[in-house]
Amino acid sequence: MQATILTEAGKATIKLSGRFDFNTHRDFRGAYEPLVADPAIRTVVVDFNDVDYLDSSALGMLLMLRDKLGGANKEIALAGVRGNVKQVLDIANFGKLFQIS
Repeated sequence: MQATILTEAGKATIKLSGRFDFNTHRDFRGAYEPLVADPAIRTVVVDFNDVDYLDSSALGMLLMLRDKLGGANKEIALAGVRGNVKQVLDIANFGKLFQIS
């Protein structure tokens, strides 16, 4: 997995590509930790447009990010969700926890 950060007017987008699984834990955490600490960022969007696979550990990483952002009074949304990624998020009922588009 590769993570690219784009920031614009208080919103940060974490654009992911490839497989989002246990092996990417450090990379994902390294991408979002500066955003949690940045007072200028109010919303974080995780872009799944180029993600072709995610597993249960990726779900756990998203929940951890949600908790950290919530503790910093920031919002989170998931975007570009489709195909297998959408199925996994639907099965896990993540639509009740995240704004998904």
